Amino acid sequence: MSNAQVTRPGPVTRLWRWLPTTTDRRVRFIAWASLVCQVLLIGTGGAVRLTGSGLGCPTWPRCTADSFVSTPEMGIHGVIEFGNRLLTFVLTAVVVLAFLFVLRMRKQRRELFWLTFAQGMSIPLQAVLGGITVLTGLNPYIVGAHFLVSIALVALSTVLVWRVLRGPRGHHAATPPAYARLVHVLSGIVLLTVVVGVLTTGSGPHAGDAATPRNGLDPAVMDHVHSWPAYATLALTLAVVVWTLRTGLPRRFPLALLGVELVQIAVGIAQARTGLPPLLVGSHMVLAALLVAATTALVLSLREDQSPSEAQLTVDSAESVRV
Repeated sequence: MSNAQVTRPGPVTRLWRWLPTTTDRRVRFIAWASLVCQVLLIGTGGAVRLTGSGLGCPTWPRCTADSFVSTPEMGIHGVIEFGNRLLTFVLTAVVVLAFLFVLRMRKQRRELFWLTFAQGMSIPLQAVLGGITVLTGLNPYIVGAHFLVSIALVALSTVLVWRVLRGPRGHHAATPPAYARLVHVLSGIVLLTVVVGVLTTGSGPHAGDAATPRNGLDPAVMDHVHSWPAYATLALTLAVVVWTLRTGLPRRFPLALLGVELVQIAVGIAQARTGLPPLLVGSHMVLAALLVAATTALVLSLREDQSPSEAQLTVDSAESVRV
């Protein structure tokens, strides 16, 4: 048979063959990229809110009636809001790549398939919430919901990174039941802290510019209310750290969580005593995302993990039995 008679594979076939079949360097990179982009998106979203740029692009999905990008006449507010929207497109590309990179592993690593699929489905959800936010004139509860979805996606991205690096979820606990219960209570208080923080921001000066509606709650009272679950989080984290030190349990993630909390509490106290400067408030928002990521990692550490090779052996054994 001559070379001319050999059929070359088409572009789709070549792309399919190029996609990973194991959690190689490409998969690890894109998993980390998804987490970093989610955290950065919270940072740029915070910049939009803290600079009063929520309506910098007054229409959606276009930035103006005639343009998808900001124009010089829109000034810095248009640039900030458009930059936040642009990062959303970068995140979309990363999420699409993450889904493609695990597509050939969907039978062996179902959890990676569904994690990336959920991330992909979050893109239109966030786009709709963003559109509703603009169309409702920055309703504080819609803005808060937008932020909470972003926080949930930080947790989801953390799970993706964990599973890519450590393999599927195992069948056995890695810690005593009482310790696991304490960590789960801690995670619940962390969630409460984040929700109360959203309400606190929506009541105060950084809910937007002077024309942006607030949620009607007293910001002075909310500052105190927000501090209660924050200090409870610190107390529970200290209990977890002491437990790990006394019993020899893995201490990496408890200590990482404690470190994030100490920085966040310091920033929170500083911003309250210096009149809520935007830079500190924005840092506090990013730290909230890191707090959720560290908490998620701590919860994931409660169970043993299968290595990717063990997962593949399990699948291969099951397939051989069916044959």
